[in-house]
Amino acid sequence: MNFASIKNCDIANGIGVRISLFVSGCTHHCKNCFNSEAWDFNYGEKFTAKQQEYIKELLKPDYIAGLSLLGGEPMEPQNVKGLLPFIRDLKKSYPQKTIWCYSGYTFEQLIARNDTDTNELLSYIDVLVDGKFVEELKDISLRFRGSSNQRIIDVKKTLAHDNKIILWEEPQQ
Repeated sequence: MNFASIKNCDIANGIGVRISLFVSGCTHHCKNCFNSEAWDFNYGEKFTAKQQEYIKELLKPDYIAGLSLLGGEPMEPQNVKGLLPFIRDLKKSYPQKTIWCYSGYTFEQLIARNDTDTNELLSYIDVLVDGKFVEELKDISLRFRGSSNQRIIDVKKTLAHDNKIILWEEPQQ
């Protein structure tokens, strides 16, 4: 798996200060995608043990809330295979850190794959922002999403309720 970039101080893609990993490869090709250069699965660099350790180091400080997975498309089957061992290990090292994932696939499409790797990766994700970006539904007033069709799903609660979608609620300050 390749990645396009790693952001070490991101406050736009989830709650709190986060580390963001932008993976390479996406088959959705949404109109006016903000990251279309990452559609190519060969774009960027190989996601090696060195980058994985770098991300783990970036996550160490208490003020870092967690990791956000973006793309490209983290939930493309080949990216799931590349991310799963890393995320599995990351959750063992940092169980208190949250994982947000941005995917053009809907939660229902991901579950319908009935794929062991996809299901396991979903089990580690706390919040899934799902659905393709739709230019005609773009709304810059929306928090953590680009178009009004996209949902912010509390994955843990959704999985606990037999995959009945439970939307994420922002914690009260």
